[in-house]
Amino acid sequence: MEKLIKIISNRAVLIVLLILIQLGVLFAIVFRFQNYFVYFYTFYLLISSAVIIKIINSRSNPAYKIAWIIPIMLIPIFGTVIYLVFGRVRFSNKEKMKMAMVQERERMANESTVAKTTIDDGNPNAIIQSNYLSKHGEASLFEHTTSEYYPLGEEAFKAMIEDLEKAEKYIFMEYFIVHEGEMWDTILEIMVRKAKEGVDVRFIYDDFGCLFTLPHGYDKKLRDQGIKCCVFNQFIPVLSPIFNNRNHRKITVIDGKVAYTGGINLADEYINRIERFGHWKDNSIKVEGEAAWGFSLLFLSMWDFVNSTESNIEEFIPEYAPGELPENDGYYQPYVDSPFDRETVGMNVYLNLINRATEYVYFTTPYLVIDNLLMEALCNAAKGGVDVRIITPHIPDKWYVHAVTKSNYAQLIEAGVKIYEYTPGFIHSKTCVVDGLYATVGTVNLDYRSLFLHFECGVWMYKTNGVDAVLQDHMEIEKLSQQISLEQAKNVSFPKKVVRACLSVFAPLL
Repeated sequence: MEKLIKIISNRAVLIVLLILIQLGVLFAIVFRFQNYFVYFYTFYLLISSAVIIKIINSRSNPAYKIAWIIPIMLIPIFGTVIYLVFGRVRFSNKEKMKMAMVQERERMANESTVAKTTIDDGNPNAIIQSNYLSKHGEASLFEHTTSEYYPLGEEAFKAMIEDLEKAEKYIFMEYFIVHEGEMWDTILEIMVRKAKEGVDVRFIYDDFGCLFTLPHGYDKKLRDQGIKCCVFNQFIPVLSPIFNNRNHRKITVIDGKVAYTGGINLADEYINRIERFGHWKDNSIKVEGEAAWGFSLLFLSMWDFVNSTESNIEEFIPEYAPGELPENDGYYQPYVDSPFDRETVGMNVYLNLINRATEYVYFTTPYLVIDNLLMEALCNAAKGGVDVRIITPHIPDKWYVHAVTKSNYAQLIEAGVKIYEYTPGFIHSKTCVVDGLYATVGTVNLDYRSLFLHFECGVWMYKTNGVDAVLQDHMEIEKLSQQISLEQAKNVSFPKKVVRACLSVFAPLL
C-alpha cells in the first residue's frame, strides 16, 4: 500500500492523470454534442477544413504537416481536438517580444564586448557558414581559443570537476536532464561550496526533462543552498502546445574563460556509473579562451528570458592577464537554435556542412529521424562521391524512434551512405566532421524535435584541433560498430515493415 501511495503521489503520475482527466472532459463534451449530430458534424467539418488549410499554408516542415493532417482526417472529431491542444508550435506575442528584446541586448553585448573576427584564409565555404551563424545563430566568431574534446562522459565529468573547483567569479550551468546520483551530487557539492565563498552560481534546468528525475520544487531547494536557480518552461498539468518546446541545451561556463557543451546531461548513465542501454557513448568539448565568453552570453540570454530580468553584461566580462589568452587555434563559433523564430539553425548548420563537403562527412547521432531535405542532401552527397558515414545506436533508448531510424537505412545505403550501429550500446553524442576542416559538437540530434521544436546549442569549428579530435573519435567508434548492409536493411519481416511505415508517418510527433 505504501508503495502504491508513493507511485500515485509522484509528480509525473499526478500530471499525467490531470491531463487525462482534461482530455476526458473534452471528449465527453464532444460526445454530448453528438446528440445534435447534423449541426455538430457540419460545425466539425468547417473547423477541420479550416485547421487543415491552416496547416497546409503554414511554414512548418512538410512531414510535420502530414503527420497532423492524417489523424485529423482519419479520426473524426478527436484528431482536430488533439491538434488544437498539442499540435501547434505557439508562443504568445508577449513571449516573442520578450525573447526579441533579450536577443537584441545580446547582439549589442556581442558588438560591444567581442572583437570582430573574420576568417582570413579566403575560404568562401567557411566564410559563408560563419556569416550564417553570425546572423542567425546568435553567435560571434572567435579566435584566441583552444579546445579539449572528451570522447566519453566520464572523461568530461572529471575535467568539469577540476574546472569548477577553480571558479573565482561565476559558474553558469544549463541542462536538460538532472538526476540525483554520483555525478550531480558531486557537482552540487562544489556549487554550494563555491556559492558560500561568494562565487555567483546560476543554474537552469528544463522542467519536462527533469519530470521523472527531480522532485517538485527542487529549484527552491537549490536557492536555499545559495544557488541562483530557475526552471525553464515549468510543466503544469494544463493542456497546452507549449509541451512541444523544451530547453535541450547543455552548457557549463566558468568565469567566462572555460565553457563546456556536448551531449552529456547531469545523470549517472552519462558517465557509465549505471547501465541502462549497454555502454553509454557520449561526448563533450571544452573551449578555453574567447569562445567561452560566447557561451556566457548565450546562457545570460536564456537566464534573462526565463527570469524576465536584464543582466549587467559588463559584470561578467572575463579579464585576462598579459599572455593568458591561448594562441590562435583556428576558429570557434558557439551557436544556438530557438523555436521562437522560423530559422532552423541546427538543421542549416548540418545542411551547410553536408552541401560543402568534397571528401567526407561523418555523423554520430542517437536518432536518425530526418525529413526529405536532409535525406536528399545526404544521398546526393554520397551519389556525388563524398564519403558519407553515420553511426547510430545498436541498443536504443526508445524502441519506436529506433524503428524509424532503421526505416531510413535502406534509402541511405542505396545512395552510397555507410551506416554503422554502435555495438556496445547506446551512442548519445551528436557530432559532424567534414573534410578535416569543419566540425560541430553540441546538442542537436538528427530528429524532428531537435531540428524544429527545441532550444539547442553547439559549437562550430574551422581548422581547429577540435576538428581532428572529433574525426579521431569517429574512427575509434567505427572500430566498435557494425556496418549495416543493404541486405540487412531490407531483410525485415512484414509486420515490422508495417509498424515502421506507420511510425514513419508520425515521426515528426515522436
